[in-house]
Amino acid sequence: MHSTQNERINQITSTTLIVGVDIAKFKHVARAQDFRGVEYGKPIAFENSREGFELFVGWYQKIMKEQTCKEVIVGMEPTGHYWLNLAHYLKEQQVLCVVVNPLHVKKSKELDDNSPTKNDIKDAKVIAQLVKDGRYAVPNLPQGIYAELREAMKIRDHLSTDLRVVQGRVHNWLDRYFPEFLTVFKDWECKSALQMLSLYLLPHELVSRSDEFLLGHLREAAKRGLGLGRVKSLKAAASRSIGMKQGAELAKMELQLLLVQYELLQCKFEELDAKLEELMKQIPYVQKLLAIKGIGRDTIAGFLAEVGDIRQYRHPKQIVKLAGLNLRENTSGKHKGQTKITKRGRKRLRALLFRVVMPLVAKNGAFKALHEYYTKRPDNPLKKMQSLIALCNKLIRILFGIMKKGHEFSEEKMMQDIPRFMEVPLAA
Repeated sequence: MHSTQNERINQITSTTLIVGVDIAKFKHVARAQDFRGVEYGKPIAFENSREGFELFVGWYQKIMKEQTCKEVIVGMEPTGHYWLNLAHYLKEQQVLCVVVNPLHVKKSKELDDNSPTKNDIKDAKVIAQLVKDGRYAVPNLPQGIYAELREAMKIRDHLSTDLRVVQGRVHNWLDRYFPEFLTVFKDWECKSALQMLSLYLLPHELVSRSDEFLLGHLREAAKRGLGLGRVKSLKAAASRSIGMKQGAELAKMELQLLLVQYELLQCKFEELDAKLEELMKQIPYVQKLLAIKGIGRDTIAGFLAEVGDIRQYRHPKQIVKLAGLNLRENTSGKHKGQTKITKRGRKRLRALLFRVVMPLVAKNGAFKALHEYYTKRPDNPLKKMQSLIALCNKLIRILFGIMKKGHEFSEEKMMQDIPRFMEVPLAA
């Protein structure tokens, strides 16, 4: 992976054809030029389909033959998800596909014609010019196991969102029809509470059922910890319930639908967890990552889903930049502005790292000691949030070292490797 602008510029030679593609949902527009910015051929518009892609490939191959170019580099904006099909198609064709920052396109569109005009044909040329100047990045298109991991974590996010919606709707139902239910069962998601809800009875109907019937039904799900006292408490709560009675039949139908959705989501979570276990076993050094106190399987799966194959990175700073955790500052003359993180790159990766650092600071002795040092050192102490960001970067370096070289994690070694921390005792 080319990490410096000089490396990216040097990749483009006098025999390189540069193609800029403006991405849209249905039809893309492409323009071609050489390393000096001289345009070749006429712009082409092609459909977002296999026939369109084949037309596009034939177009630039014809130009390459006419201009005796030996290689081609195709640049595009990562517009939504519409660019992914073309990027994967070009990768299968062994064509180098790169992306440019949409903000760069917007800022530099007036350089050639001094006009704020925006259209697809103009944008394609601006993209090609940015690629010529080395202002591009090679996209991380995961392959194999890492592509499966990314899809798995995307599914997990969707399931989590759907589960929260269902949980909220069940709470809404209980607040309307049986608000006293949670005074007897602290959590409606426990086995006994779900078993009772599966009767789909409103409070006035529940009171009419016998104690033996209700107790027998409860013990089908939980044989221990439930007695006649729990049943009597539930019936007493139902007898003085202020829950609504109107719309009773469809209210029970609503509850049945919600519980079916809840059970389905729980089953899908179990299936997904089994798939994740299979995928994680195929990745080297995962067990060494799991040995770090405070880091779980979902954290590692999420990290690898966002980063991909660690072998494509030469230095952990590349991952820091990918997560948007690299620093930026605004200085001018004697004025020194505040230093902040850029927040560019993959926000899911940045959020995941921040979420995992919180329990690490609480449970892992080395991370807790570093956090205390950062926030309490006499010279240039950091605020708590700044310390957590610094620890996110530290975590990236640790994960990189383990995944790249197979190192073992050691809390003592983590402290001893940095001389200025040698006097900081490990937190208990």
